[in-house]
Amino acid sequence: MSDPINSEQNLNTSVTPIEDAVAETGRNRISNLKILKTTWQYMRPYTSRIALASVALILTAGLSLGLVQIIRVIVDSGFVAGSNTSLNGALIGFVAVAIFQAIGTFARFYWVSWLGERVTADIRKSVFARLLRLHPGFFEANLSGEISSRITTDTTLIQTVIGSSVSIALRNLLMLLGGTGFLFITNPRLTSIVLLCIPLVVGPIIFFGKRVRRLSRDSQDEIANVGAYVGEAIQQIKTVQAFNHQRHDKKQFDRHVEAAFAASCRRIYMRSVLITVVMTTVFSALAAMIWVGGQDVIDGRMSAGELTAFVTYAVIVAAAVGAISQVLSELQRAAGAMERLIELLESESAITEPESGGAPLPEPVRGEINLKNLHFCYPTRPESPAVEGLNLIIRPGESLALVGSSGAGKSTLIDLILRFYDPQKGCITLDNIDIKTLHPEALRRHMAVVSQQPALFTGTVLDNIRYSRPGASDEEVRLAAKNAYSEEFISQLPNGFHSHLGEGGVRLSGGQRQRLAIARAILKDPRILLLDEATSALDAESEQKVQLALDHVMRGRTSIVIAHRLATIKNVDRIVLMQRGQIIAEGSHEDLMLNSSLYEKLAKLQFNQD
Repeated sequence: MSDPINSEQNLNTSVTPIEDAVAETGRNRISNLKILKTTWQYMRPYTSRIALASVALILTAGLSLGLVQIIRVIVDSGFVAGSNTSLNGALIGFVAVAIFQAIGTFARFYWVSWLGERVTADIRKSVFARLLRLHPGFFEANLSGEISSRITTDTTLIQTVIGSSVSIALRNLLMLLGGTGFLFITNPRLTSIVLLCIPLVVGPIIFFGKRVRRLSRDSQDEIANVGAYVGEAIQQIKTVQAFNHQRHDKKQFDRHVEAAFAASCRRIYMRSVLITVVMTTVFSALAAMIWVGGQDVIDGRMSAGELTAFVTYAVIVAAAVGAISQVLSELQRAAGAMERLIELLESESAITEPESGGAPLPEPVRGEINLKNLHFCYPTRPESPAVEGLNLIIRPGESLALVGSSGAGKSTLIDLILRFYDPQKGCITLDNIDIKTLHPEALRRHMAVVSQQPALFTGTVLDNIRYSRPGASDEEVRLAAKNAYSEEFISQLPNGFHSHLGEGGVRLSGGQRQRLAIARAILKDPRILLLDEATSALDAESEQKVQLALDHVMRGRTSIVIAHRLATIKNVDRIVLMQRGQIIAEGSHEDLMLNSSLYEKLAKLQFNQD
């Protein structure tokens, strides 16, 4: 888990890894215009709904302003003049307008809320689709919890803004413009007092708004750090408890939470200052206007109804300005959240897909793999070559084992063949076609991999085996499980093949998870089989059974096997001994025992232990 945090300053100034990974679109470099354009791209397909919401918005705003004129009639013709007829007519009009306004409010709220939910769903789908196409190296440099926070927390904030705040802002903007117009019509002299205060209101909004956006971004980053720490602790809960690390982790988590709280408080404080300044200015101007208007009524230059209407419009304008100032703070928060999402959407994968679908593979695929003068360093360790000057030809249908100490580059070769990474120098060909000219999906369609730490997903046994061939029938799944010697333990599960495995297959033992992963590879029926310590988690009895299954499934296929246990690879066609990213010897088990002192040493150590 993450290193201890030694100071409040470190917490408050920490930079999330994604910002380093996508520095070209990092903090404060994405313009407001770009954020608006990106947001509009997701809203544009729903212009008809936007139009309906806009009509309802204009209607409700207009009706609200019209109600004030009815109030003026009620005061002048009803109360002051004492006319029951005028009063009754005005009240009927008041009720009718209120009913239409309620209908318009329903339409506005429904369509605006629908739009917020729809746009948020589309953004989430786009971000997730983008993540699925990024190269694995991206996720080495970025925490999964941080990425999850962007897809969940940030998009939820955007949904709130689009589905509520924008509607409130536009409605109050219409009320502000319409109310100002009616103020001019009612009494231009008094309106000038209101206009004089506009610069005093707009200035703080612009000044504090930029700071609110920056602080909102800080707050979102700290909240993401909290989510990342929680996810990591839960995933490794057995390790946490085994080392009695709970107390230390609690302190670390408390620091993350307090850092998020501090960032939120700074944002809230700045937003509160903004609202206070705006509201004080607006209502000070309102008080001055009421005093001047009251003098006009006393002197007979203005009727009571006109003053009532004017004050009501002024209150509407003041309330609209106050509401807009609050919404602008929310919009700044949404801008910070959208900025974080744009960083993900614009993250480039190091694995580029060829244009026009890539070169075609011959049918059927033979499975010849040629590694030519490979040089490769992991992006996070550019100074340490994982593979250096490696040349290797794997013939069609050949079974080849890679052996060597940890860090020799064995698993790296499998990653390069799967094109999870591209070498800095050299190339890899499949049936004499450079894999860089193939679409990654076309390349991997003919490969199946069983990793040292098998990956299982939340779902049933059927779901996990069928993962390699979603269209496979239940019978084909059961046959694959049988060939992987998994059927016996599956039948003992509460619901057999329909048993849920929990997150990451947590309800199974390591050996059971490994056999399900092997069954998944068998079901795919690939031309090339990649086994990275495929039997490492099995007990002796299970290893023997699975080895028989692997011997069967490897027959006639190009197979690359990584194994530390040399006893499991004695019968492969060829063994390649690696050290520090280079091939230092190759041949059969007997040849290497005679010609390689390192292999002989490894073999004697293992067989003596056996």
